[in-house]
Amino acid sequence: MKMIESRIDSIKDDLELFDDDLQKYEYIIDLGKSLPNLEEEHKKDENLVQGCTSKVWLICEKKDDILVFKADSNAAIVKGLVKIILTIFNNLSAKEILDFDTQILQKLNLQEIITPNRQSGVQGMIKRIKEYAKAFA
Repeated sequence: MKMIESRIDSIKDDLELFDDDLQKYEYIIDLGKSLPNLEEEHKKDENLVQGCTSKVWLICEKKDDILVFKADSNAAIVKGLVKIILTIFNNLSAKEILDFDTQILQKLNLQEIITPNRQSGVQGMIKRIKEYAKAFA
């Protein structure tokens, strides 16, 4: 639990460096540019996250007891949001993910800068991550 909390705090600190929402928005887009592209063979319908306006593909591999997520999107801002979510949930055990309270948007104050549709997409990603964690638990 502490690991997830500290990751969220770190992202929150980064976002708070910016005075206005446009700067935060640009920062999130820049984060997305650092997201490695997902291999084409993983960009198929069964890997699409439901609830996202844009296309988001999410896959998970289990290495020892740790879950490793990879994802991609066809929209710049969404790639940034994907990067944030993966930064929070990557390389954790299924139990750590399942024990986590998902009210993540409130902590990051993203609702101030992203549309309700994007927010539901983020929730869709978190739901899918938890489904993977359940499957691997």
